[in-house]
Amino acid sequence: MRDLLRANQRETIAFSVLVALLVSYLATHPAGPTTYVMTIWANQCLILALAAIAQFFAVIVRGIDLSVGAIMALTNCIASYLVIGTGVEMTFGIIAVLAAGVGCGVLNGLLVVYGRIQPIVVTLATASVFVGLALLLRPTPGGQIDYDLADALTLDVLDVPTALIITVAVIGLIWVPLRRTGLGLGLYAVGSSEQAAFQSGMPVAKIRLASFALGGLFAGLAGLYFSLVTTTGDAGIGPNFTLNSIAAVVLGGVALRGGVGTLTGAIAGAFILKTIGALMFFSGLPPLAQPFVEGLILAAAIAIGGADVLRVKNKLEVFGR
Repeated sequence: MRDLLRANQRETIAFSVLVALLVSYLATHPAGPTTYVMTIWANQCLILALAAIAQFFAVIVRGIDLSVGAIMALTNCIASYLVIGTGVEMTFGIIAVLAAGVGCGVLNGLLVVYGRIQPIVVTLATASVFVGLALLLRPTPGGQIDYDLADALTLDVLDVPTALIITVAVIGLIWVPLRRTGLGLGLYAVGSSEQAAFQSGMPVAKIRLASFALGGLFAGLAGLYFSLVTTTGDAGIGPNFTLNSIAAVVLGGVALRGGVGTLTGAIAGAFILKTIGALMFFSGLPPLAQPFVEGLILAAAIAIGGADVLRVKNKLEVFGR
């Protein structure tokens, strides 16, 4: 057990902090630890967690995706048109939403891999395009999502928030198998050293392209789940989720230099960030001061990640001499 905790030290710290914050939040909330309170909390956390997973797949291969929020906005607006009607129509709508997310991710990956442009530049440019498309679809917030589907995926099952069940399913059905595949190992290899991965015979280009495609898929899932929670489409949701997704992966122990961290850590970081926001709301902190404090937390998280990158870079330069 000691070796297991040492090997997963970053994630252990993140989950320990999350538990402490959650206990404080539930103790502070006027209604206490009711199913309703937990469901609202879990829904908000899952939206950011899916966005953080999208960011994780870019960061783990030593990139960064500034279009996560924009893809969420676009898929959210698409969902507000298509995820309604009969069962067949809703199924088609969900597939179309996720396909749009994957398409956005693949476009980012193609420009990064074959255009040989830095990810931060590519995703900053494509984010503007995706937001523009979202605004064309929804100049003002509106649309509708099937209420029965929304209730089924955002309420609870036997007093357990459905969002928590979905979170466990993502970890158990996607991450656990993926990290043991060639693609999962390749993501870490490319993030640790792209040159070494290439010399080992790994298809570096395909791995990086797959990482952005997976990022687009999960950004699409985040946009879809946001649609289910709000039952509307809104083209203006992007900027906050992009910044928060970066902060979440850093808080979850994912290194911005690439090759270090896990998807479960990114999820924990997202839950931590949302729990801090919820805790401040009920802590008596003046409403006007809350954005300031949240901004400080975000800035500190990103600064820690940036400092980690610089420290490794400086070590490499010293060894290079």
